[in-house]
Amino acid sequence: MAPVRYHEGQFPPRQLDWSRLISVIGPANAALARYDGLMAAIPNAAVLLSPMTTQEAVLSSRIEGTQATMGEVLEYEASGAPERVDPARREDIEEILNYRRAMRHATREMEKLPLCNRLLKRAHETLLSGVRGHDRARGKFRTIQNYIGVVGRPMEEARFIPIAPDALESGMARWEKYLHDPADDALVQLAIVHAEFESWHPFLDGNGRIGRILIPLFLYDRKLLHAPMFYLSEYLEAHRQQYYDNLLAVSRDDDWTGWCRFFLEAIQKQAAENEAKARMILDLYQRRKDWITEATRSKHGVRALDWIFSQPTFRTTDFVESSNIPKPTAYRILKVLQTNRLLRVIRRASGGQPAILVYSELLNIAEGRTVF
Repeated sequence: MAPVRYHEGQFPPRQLDWSRLISVIGPANAALARYDGLMAAIPNAAVLLSPMTTQEAVLSSRIEGTQATMGEVLEYEASGAPERVDPARREDIEEILNYRRAMRHATREMEKLPLCNRLLKRAHETLLSGVRGHDRARGKFRTIQNYIGVVGRPMEEARFIPIAPDALESGMARWEKYLHDPADDALVQLAIVHAEFESWHPFLDGNGRIGRILIPLFLYDRKLLHAPMFYLSEYLEAHRQQYYDNLLAVSRDDDWTGWCRFFLEAIQKQAAENEAKARMILDLYQRRKDWITEATRSKHGVRALDWIFSQPTFRTTDFVESSNIPKPTAYRILKVLQTNRLLRVIRRASGGQPAILVYSELLNIAEGRTVF
């Protein structure tokens, strides 16, 4: 079967079948608004929901083939990148950590830059720094033809061929203009923005991850979110084949409406899932805040809990040294939390290396299942 080629001249779409979209536009916007309302009401949402941020990085990277789990990522980060980690798994983990760094970097950049190609290039530079693909025009649009297909097979056997490189700069300029054009519905516009970015495939590597980073940045830019903390990769990873098929149908069949409907349904369902997880995390925090004050009988109990929520897998020495709690009190609090099984040991202290602890009930919420 011949490869599908980029839909030259069909962006932005000349028309959409709004009758097929109207039934999903309202629910998607309402679900996103409910999620954002909860986020806005959570003090220190970035701290309390940090496990969800890491899980987003894990799942977005998994769509591209990485295999590391959230637990492995957090243990690796806590232990200071141990040499005993398998090299292939270490590369996976470093890619995931770079995804999170790129998201944070782009968020900081939006304090002084609009959402634009320059900002995405800088995010791409961070994404590929020191990992696989670092030598593939990091932070720059490609100047050679790329294609999507089986690794090692010729372009003639590709599934999809993006636009030629000589049309890329002008095309991405049009894309950037559309990014800020007025629209009948912002979520429909985001669906088109995301699909077009993926269809352009402007970088030699990392296009899928940058395209998914783009989603919360757009929602934040359009003030549909108070902070760029929206996690869509769980749905897209679970429906990976539908995700790819609907993207491909845009170029093959000019089916923008089908893609937009899929994307809006993804937003609606993932917003509801994100809201449910955020509520569970907030409820957990409120319950444990009262509990830890009584259990530790310390004025530093809540500070300890806040620190643990921000770093649910950690070395004991890191907690003692950076929690701003007096050392004797910090060690005593850790002992109380372990005795009461709030914290679990995943690596015992040995050979001068401190123990690594995990706050399993928090991470199980982020995972959506019991894995810790």
